[in-house]
Amino acid sequence: MAESKQNLRTVLAGTFRPYAQILQSRRYRPLWLGQVVSNLGDTFHYIALVVLLFRLTGSGSALAALALAQIAVTLAVGPVAGVIIDRFDRRVVMVTADLCRAALAVGLAFTTHASLAIVLAVAMAGAGVAFNPAARALLPSLVEENALLAANTVGWTTEQATQILASAGAGALLLAYGTTPAFLFNAATFVFSALMLLRLPARLRAEEIAEHGAIGGFWTEAREGLRYARRDPFVRPLLLVQGLASFATGGTSALLVILSSRHLHLQPGQFSWLLLAIGFGALVGPFLLPRLMGADARLVFWPYVWRGIGDILLGILTPLPVAFAILVAYGIGTSTGAVTYSTVVQRRVPDCVRGRVFATLDVVWATGEIASIGVAGVLADRIGIAAVYIGGGVILTLAGVIGLIRVVAASDDDTMAA
Repeated sequence: MAESKQNLRTVLAGTFRPYAQILQSRRYRPLWLGQVVSNLGDTFHYIALVVLLFRLTGSGSALAALALAQIAVTLAVGPVAGVIIDRFDRRVVMVTADLCRAALAVGLAFTTHASLAIVLAVAMAGAGVAFNPAARALLPSLVEENALLAANTVGWTTEQATQILASAGAGALLLAYGTTPAFLFNAATFVFSALMLLRLPARLRAEEIAEHGAIGGFWTEAREGLRYARRDPFVRPLLLVQGLASFATGGTSALLVILSSRHLHLQPGQFSWLLLAIGFGALVGPFLLPRLMGADARLVFWPYVWRGIGDILLGILTPLPVAFAILVAYGIGTSTGAVTYSTVVQRRVPDCVRGRVFATLDVVWATGEIASIGVAGVLADRIGIAAVYIGGGVILTLAGVIGLIRVVAASDDDTMAA
């Protein structure tokens, strides 16, 4: 018995050692700690914003308008953000984004007009467009290549855990103290994140920044980033796959509450069970297949296939235990794909263009997402939510198969050539 316990401890220590080591890194830890605290503030902010707009308008249309406007600003700012990320010190770009969002969050704390709240929230979304692609582009300069997967895993799982914990307590706190403290807290978390980022090493020296040239060179760099994305044998098919995947999942994700009510016949309070299933899967996913297979490009696309099949099954089957199991698998697949995707792109794309590639992929995803939400909303009323899930599942499965055939093949060809 004692020997079995010792063997179990040895296995667990070996399994979690890479993650413990990455958290001990002085170069990675400030980035991670800043994002953990900022994610906590973001969760409070999101719930407070929904409460504020609904209180000021009494209508869900304002929330829909806000969601569409935030996606639209991502489309507008994304290409420009990619150039900024590659042109300047990424640490400075992220600090600037944090401080801008902190100031806008303070404005939201004292807003009493719905239109102004929407403008400030959209401005916050625009100010933050560069942050996530800059963080992903910066990470390879902070950790060794063999630690990228562990770093992405730690970042993803702590983000999910923070959101779950914050969501559990945010409602009660907002009822007790209102939305103003939540927005002010979010502003403080942005400032904390900025202070943590200032502890990271600078990426570029002043003379290296000057080599990029004047503003005329800015647009040249934007075109170069798009040209690279269109011509690279790995990125080009990835753009197609991401576009199809976002078009398949944007609507089904947004309309999960409708599936819960109309198809699964759950009570409003039971909807949280579905979210819990997804959240549980998202927490454990990165510690399963990526831990066994490493940053294998196939793990970006197999999750599309099994979520696509899961969406088809959700459109056909109604028992809650079946739906719960499917959504756990969906959460596992989503987290597995997200962690592997970031790691593969970080390793595959050169540093000089990495920010533009991540920003371009984000724009493609947002484009498919906004189109999907619009189409799925109409189709759900006309042909039913079950048909929307079945159709989305077919498209997502197709995206996964295309990815496995084209993107993985391109990655394998590069490996053989090397």
